[in-house]
Amino acid sequence: MYRSHFIADVTPEYDGKEVIWAGWVHLLRDLGGKKFIILRDKTGLGQVVVDKNSSAFGISQELTQESVIQVRGIVKADKRAPRGIELHAEEITLLSKAKAPLPLDVSGKVKADIDTRLRERVLDLRRQEMQAVIKIQSLALKAFRETLYKEGFIEIFTPKIIASATEGGAQLFPVIYFGKEAFLAQSPQLYKELMAGVVERVFEVAPAWRAEESDTPFHLAEFISMDVEMAFADYNDVMQLLEKILHNIVKTIKEEGKEELKILNYEPPEVKIPIKRLKYTEAIEILRSKGYNIKFGDDIGTPELRILNEELKEDLYFIVDWPSDARPFYTKSKSENPELSESFDLIYKFLEIVSGSTRNHKREVLEETLKKKGLKPESFEFFLKWFDYGMPPHAGFGMGLARLMVMLTGIQSVKEIVPFPRDKKRLTP
Repeated sequence: MYRSHFIADVTPEYDGKEVIWAGWVHLLRDLGGKKFIILRDKTGLGQVVVDKNSSAFGISQELTQESVIQVRGIVKADKRAPRGIELHAEEITLLSKAKAPLPLDVSGKVKADIDTRLRERVLDLRRQEMQAVIKIQSLALKAFRETLYKEGFIEIFTPKIIASATEGGAQLFPVIYFGKEAFLAQSPQLYKELMAGVVERVFEVAPAWRAEESDTPFHLAEFISMDVEMAFADYNDVMQLLEKILHNIVKTIKEEGKEELKILNYEPPEVKIPIKRLKYTEAIEILRSKGYNIKFGDDIGTPELRILNEELKEDLYFIVDWPSDARPFYTKSKSENPELSESFDLIYKFLEIVSGSTRNHKREVLEETLKKKGLKPESFEFFLKWFDYGMPPHAGFGMGLARLMVMLTGIQSVKEIVPFPRDKKRLTP
């Protein structure tokens, strides 16, 4: 048995009892007659005291920061110690000795730049702040899944090696597939639509890839996409569902991630339902009134979103009814005004974190839209053929996990949030 208790499970009520801890040497302090070891496991930090006359003192002299050890000792309650207790070591077993000096200070006393942190990533991920991010992400995914299960959704998995572009874009990574050219999926879009035509309500959490030229704190070549598709629904239905999902995610993190938020010194924004809806045309008018030369059909980039955030005084808001020409071929146009589409982006401050829409569910409309966008319907026959056999009206969205985590952690770069980011510069570690 490597351990009897995790560090956080040992409270002052254990005074006088023997326990076994296991973890990493976070910090070492030598006070002459005693050694103090701050030990770290997945639950946090605990203090180990090694007396000079203890049989454990000899091996404590060999320890280096980040060495992995097992400690058997007696718990003593002490209000001055972390968590109100300390473990007086009777036996220490060195399980794995770390090289010294470390290329990065895990304790955080010596700060490192982002390139050093990403180069020495595994050590960086051991920092308490990064462990807090990883745990918050897990809570967010748990709440995402639980909300959808309660709403009758089924989790699916779709192909990640595909024959043609999902959205007709050029940001594709080609791969050789048994002598033929194939591509890494940009999103599960077309397959999740087909699955909504099978079991009605589906979701997927999975990687996606885009040969993204943008080298910003918010772009990655590989990212985790949280996708939802819903039959017999339109974009208003999925926006309402998204509000519920986000509300539950933030609620879960505030209730179950208190310690992690404390480590990050951050509080996620409240999700006020309903989330404000701003029409694309209204957004354009606001930006024009602020001196921006922006015309109908133009994208709304980060500088413009910053202005809207200041004007709306809302951290979270939808921009709805985007121009049809600016959206993918599967996006449904509004019947009363075909220049506009039944679509939305959810914005956090100045960052798009979700994009969604009502989908076209009639083959003739899809074919016409593909041609209008300069794409060949025959290239999408694997998708279109199923619309000959009864496809219900449907709607859905895709949410970037890393961008959502910007909102949930306050960290302003997805490269810091993702454990092993992939961008134009990085293919390792």
